[in-house]
This record gives sequence, structure tokens and C-alpha cells, in this order.
Amino acid sequence: MSGSDILYFLITLPVLLFALTVHEYAHARVAVKLGDGTPRWEGRLTLNPLAHLDPVGLLALVLTRRFGWAKPVRVNPMNFENRDAGMVMVSLAGPGANLILAMLFSIMVKFIYGAYGFRGGTIQLVAVALDQGVWINLGLAVFNLMPIPPLDGSKILAAVLRGNAARLYYQLEQYSYIILLVFIATPVSTWILMPIIGALYRAIM
Repeated sequence: MSGSDILYFLITLPVLLFALTVHEYAHARVAVKLGDGTPRWEGRLTLNPLAHLDPVGLLALVLTRRFGWAKPVRVNPMNFENRDAGMVMVSLAGPGANLILAMLFSIMVKFIYGAYGFRGGTIQLVAVALDQGVWINLGLAVFNLMPIPPLDGSKILAAVLRGNAARLYYQLEQYSYIILLVFIATPVSTWILMPIIGALYRAIM
């Protein structure tokens, strides 16, 4: 690993951890708001990164610099007034929080460059970290909306599926990590996700 790679890693690691933490906290917060205390009882209603990290998901995010995941927040949909609607709202909360973070980071990047220009030094490192934060949060939002168990998109799809289709979809969960790793390790993820992420980046930057 070169010196520039190490510097990049040190700059972006806090952004990675923050993005993952906010994603999972948003899931937990919405679930509790809708009447399910499970995330609170399991210690997930916190912004402490250690409560949310999944080693494999963090490694994937560090290596790809775009796609990754944290430890899923467990919820009991039976505690929701409307089980399916509740699951959809909880599932959308994480990607939604990342989209909001991406927009906030983009505002900060544009403010820094508008106020200070393209200077070197510390201010430039901050701008680079924030810019990477835009990419990372957009990547997390789009990636987690993919309908691959156990990503958020799969829970949204499962909430609207019925009968044999729903049962078959649930059976895929036992192969979830294999499917995810294959998806990330092959060019398919880039072909599908990067055009969407790039379009969103251009739209807010």
C-alpha cells in the first residue's frame, strides 16, 4: 500500500464508519418510533459505531470504497400497527439517511471550495473527505436498495410479495452473503450501480 493509499484510508475511514452508523441508527430509530422496542433492547439505538459494525461488510466497503453493509438491525414487525408498511418504512430509513448525509456533505464541499478555493493543506483534505462522503453515502443508499437478501431492498420487496414468491424469496436468505460477495466481486455491481450513483452525484454536486 502506497503512502497516498494510506492517507486516503485514514481520511475516509471516519466517513465510512459514520455513514454505516447513521444508516443502522436510522433503521433502529424508525422501528422504535413505530412501536418495536427490539432495537433499543439490543443496544442498537445508538450512534456508537461498535454497536453496528459487521467486519465483512466494513471490509467490503473499505476495499470497494463504495459498497458495504453493517450488522442488520433486528426488528419484530408484529409490533408494528401495519406490519408490511412498517417494514417498508424501517427499510427505507437507512438508505434515506444516507441520501440526506450525501446532500449535506455536498453542501459542505461546495461551501469549502467557494470560500477557500482549491487550496492545499488541511482544508483540501477536509474537502476530499467530504467529497468521498458524498460518494460513500450515495453508494450505501443505492447498494442497500438492491433486492438481494438481506439488504434493505429485499425487505421492501418481501413486504409486497405474497404466496410462493414470498416463500422462495425468504429461502434465498441462507445464501445471502454468498450472493452479496459474488455481486460485489464481479463487474455486475459496477454495471448496475455506478451509473445510478454517478447520476445522483452529478445531480447534487
